[in-house]
Amino acid sequence: MVTLSEDLAFRGLIHQTSDPELLRLLDRGGMTAYIGFDPTSDSLHAGNLLQLCLLRRLQLAGNRPITLAGGGTGRIGDPGGKSVERPLLSAEQLEANIAGIRAQLERFLDYSPGAGAARAKLLDNSEWLAGLGLLDFLRDVGKHFSVNQMVAKESVRARLERPEHSISFTEFSYMLIQAYDFLHLFEAEGCRLQVGGSDQWGNITTGVELIRRARGEAAYALTTPLVTRADGTKLGKSEKGAVFLDAARTSPYSFYQYFYRVEDSVVGSYLRWFTFLGREEIEALDEATSARPQERSAQRALARSVTSLVHGDEESGRWRAR
Repeated sequence: MVTLSEDLAFRGLIHQTSDPELLRLLDRGGMTAYIGFDPTSDSLHAGNLLQLCLLRRLQLAGNRPITLAGGGTGRIGDPGGKSVERPLLSAEQLEANIAGIRAQLERFLDYSPGAGAARAKLLDNSEWLAGLGLLDFLRDVGKHFSVNQMVAKESVRARLERPEHSISFTEFSYMLIQAYDFLHLFEAEGCRLQVGGSDQWGNITTGVELIRRARGEAAYALTTPLVTRADGTKLGKSEKGAVFLDAARTSPYSFYQYFYRVEDSVVGSYLRWFTFLGREEIEALDEATSARPQERSAQRALARSVTSLVHGDEESGRWRAR
C-alpha cells in the first residue's frame, strides 16, 4: 500500500519541510493542518487547486484539515509575490468574498460530522484578530522577533531590493500576524502544521518559530511548488487570463478548454497536482504524451478529471467530446 508521503513525493508536492519527521507523522494520521486562503475575490482560482487537492489528500489519509479565510489578514495584504502594495478591501467586501469561497471549499473537503476526527473546519481569522489589542500583540508576539530577522525574509527583502518600490509598515507586519494565526490555531484547535506555496515559506516558518518560543512546543511547515504556466508565469487570480472556480466567472466549457489546451511541458505536473488518478495511469499518460503528443491523451484526462472535481461529472461529460 502506498503511503501518503510516498504519494506526495511521486506527485512532486513536497517543496520544503521544516522537519523530516513531519512526513512520518502525516502517514500515521491524526494531525491537524491548515491552509490560509486570501479572500480578495469571491472565487478561488486554478492556482488554488493544488492546495485544495493537497488538503483533500491529507484528509483522505486520516488527517484533519482547517481552511482559514483571511478576513482579518485580508484587511492588511500579504507582500509576498507582489511588487506593489495590494489594495485594501472593506469588511463588507471581505465577508461577501468569504461566502463565495465557502461553497467551493465544500466540493473538495468533508465538513460533515460523518468525517469523524478528520472532519474539516472553515474558520475566519477576523474572529480573533479583530479584538486583538496592539499592546498585547507587541508584548506577546513582537518581542520574539528582531527586525533583522523580518527584513531577511524573502517576501520583504525582494521589495526592499527594488528602489522603485517600497513596503509599508502595514505589510511589513503581515508575517507576525500570520504567525499569530498559527499560534491561535495551535492552542484552540491543536493544529501543528501549516501548508502553503513556496512563496509562503518565510511567513509559515515564522509561525513555527513563534510556537516554539512562546509555548516550547513543536510545530511544522510544509510548502508546495508554485503553480505556473508553461512560460513560467504564476497561475493566479490577478494574472492575465485567470481561471476561476466559479462557473459565473469562468464557464465550465472555458474551464475544460483551458486544461485541454495546456502545453505538454506542464501537463504531467498538472495531472499529479490537480487529479486523483493513480500512479500507473499517470505514468501511462506521460508515455503517451512522449510517444503520441498529437493525441493529447494526457490533456484530455486532465481536463476531464479537473472539470469533474470542480463542476461535477455532468459538466465534464458535456464538454469532453468537444
